[in-house]
Amino acid sequence: MDKINHVQVNTPSYAQDGKFHVRLTQGYFQNLRRMTSWPLIVLFFLVVWLEWEGTPLLLFSFEQRQILFFGIQLSWHDLPLLAGVMIAGASLLFFAAVAWGRVWCGFACPQSIWTWIFIRIEDWIEGSAQQRSRREKRVLTPKDIFRRVAKHLLWIGVASLTAITFTGYFIPIRDLVSLEVFQSSTTLGWLVIMATLTYLNAGLVREKICLHACPYSRFQAVMFDQHTRTVTYDVERGEPRGKRRQAEALKQPIGDCVDCGICVQVCPTGIDIREGLQAACIDCAACVDACDTVMQTLDRPKGLIRFASEAQLQKQPSPMIRLRLLGYGCVMLIAMGAVLFGFAAKESLRVDIARDRGPLFMQLDEHTFCNLYNVKVERFHPDLRNVSIRLTEPNVFELFGPTKLDLTDQNAQWVAYRVCSNQISSPRSEVGFLVEGHGMSRQLNTSFFTRSLDFQNN
Repeated sequence: MDKINHVQVNTPSYAQDGKFHVRLTQGYFQNLRRMTSWPLIVLFFLVVWLEWEGTPLLLFSFEQRQILFFGIQLSWHDLPLLAGVMIAGASLLFFAAVAWGRVWCGFACPQSIWTWIFIRIEDWIEGSAQQRSRREKRVLTPKDIFRRVAKHLLWIGVASLTAITFTGYFIPIRDLVSLEVFQSSTTLGWLVIMATLTYLNAGLVREKICLHACPYSRFQAVMFDQHTRTVTYDVERGEPRGKRRQAEALKQPIGDCVDCGICVQVCPTGIDIREGLQAACIDCAACVDACDTVMQTLDRPKGLIRFASEAQLQKQPSPMIRLRLLGYGCVMLIAMGAVLFGFAAKESLRVDIARDRGPLFMQLDEHTFCNLYNVKVERFHPDLRNVSIRLTEPNVFELFGPTKLDLTDQNAQWVAYRVCSNQISSPRSEVGFLVEGHGMSRQLNTSFFTRSLDFQNN
C-alpha cells in the first residue's frame, strides 16, 4: 500500500562512526512490553527444567524419536499436529497484524526481546546512550576498555545461558549441564554455534535482522489496510515542525512537533517515524512513550505519535471488526479446532508390520505354509510399559516369536515373527496381529500367502 515506504537503510543522522546507540525510555507501552516479554523469558528458561512424572515437560528427542509435549507423548508420525500448531500460531500472528500491525515484533519477538536485554546490559555497564555516543568520539581510557570488556563478557554469559536452555529442549537439560556434555564434540559445537549466533544477533547485528533478514517486514503490506492501527505520526498536527519560540518570533505557523529527535533516538531500528510508516518499524511504541513524555513536559496533548490507522488520521470511520480481520480469525479458529481434534484422536500405541524381504512364503509340507513378518511396537503413553502380541485367529494360524515385549526402551526395534498355517487353501488370505497392554489395543491385518497367484491361475 502507498502508506508503506522503502526500508530506511541509511545510518541515522545522530549516529557516530556508522553506529547508533538506542536511548532507553519509560512509559505505558514500555511497561506493557515488559509485562509481555518477561513472562515469556521466564517460561523459556523455566519450562526446560520442569518434569511430568519423571519425564521432561517439553522435549524434542531425536534420540528417542518422540516429542514430549506437556505430558503428552507424540511420535514423529504426529508432526502434522505440530504443523497445525504452527499454522494456528501464524493465523494468530496475521490476525494481530491486520488489527494492530507488527505488535508481535515489538512486544514478543525473541529477536526484539533479546536485543532489549543486551541494550539494558549495555546501558547498565557503559552508561546512557548520550554517554556512549560521546565516548565514541574520544580515545578510550583504561576504564572505558574495562567497561566494554565487562559488557561483552555479560553478553557472552547471557548468550551461553540462552544456548544451553534452547538445546535443553532437544537434549534433557539435566544431562546437558553435566560434565558429559564436554565429551560430545557435536553437542559442544552446537552450543558454541548457538551462543555465537545469539551474541551476534542481539549484541552486534540487532536492527539489521529487522531491516534485512526478517521476512515479515517484507510482506506486511499485504496484510495491512487503511484500518490497521500502527505506530503513526500525526502529520497534520505535527507539521510544520520546529521550535515554538523561533516560529513565534518569525511569525510563522508551527505544529506540535518541536523536532527534538527523541523519537528517533529511542527507536531500536534507527528509523524516523515522522517520515511515514516504514517496513523497518516493529511497532514497539518506544517513540510513542518518548513523544508523550515530551508533549506532557510542554503541556501539550499526548498522541502526536500513537497507534492509529490511516483512516483515523484522515478523520474517517475506522471499524475494528471487518471482513479481512474476520477471515484471519476464522482460519485461526479452524486451525486451532483441527489441532485440538488431532490431539484428542492421536495414537498412544503404534504398531507397524512389514513382510520379510525373503521368499513370499515357505512350504513345510503339502499343507503347511509359513510367512515371515517384522513387527515394530512403539508406545506414546508414560504408563504403557509392556504389551502382549497374539493372532486374532489362533485356531487357524500359529505364531512363532516373542509374545511379550518390553517397551521401556524408547528405541523401538523390529522383531521377527513367523506365522504358519495348515488350514488355508486359498493363495492369499488375511492374518491379524493384536497388540494389547495397559487397557490399550491395536489390531493390524496383513496378507498371508500359501502359493503364487500365477500358479493358482494356471
